Amino acid sequence: MTYAIIESGNKQYWVSAGDEILIEKLLQTEGSVEIREVLLISDKQGKVSLGTPYVTGHSVKATVLGQEKSKKTIAFKFKRKTGYHKTIGHRQVYSRIKIEEIAGA
Repeated sequence: MTYAIIESGNKQYWVSAGDEILIEKLLQTEGSVEIREVLLISDKQGKVSLGTPYVTGHSVKATVLGQEKSKKTIAFKFKRKTGYHKTIGHRQVYSRIKIEEIAGA
């Protein structure tokens, strides 16, 4: 089984060919993208290559399927005895990508 650990948006993801994952928002809205920040790669024979910090000569090719937003996160601030309260909401934007191939494996 071929798999790789990639880095995107300061987060690490375990991916293999055919996976669909949500990652931090990419600037590209649709089309193909090549991720070169490969931290670890394993080939079909089980040989593992570990990068320092990245594995050279390997990349992951993926297709951006679209942008999505997460559920709203509510942050509520208040200070007692002063009548101060404030509600803030946030929705994180993600990109849904489909892993096409792990190149160089």
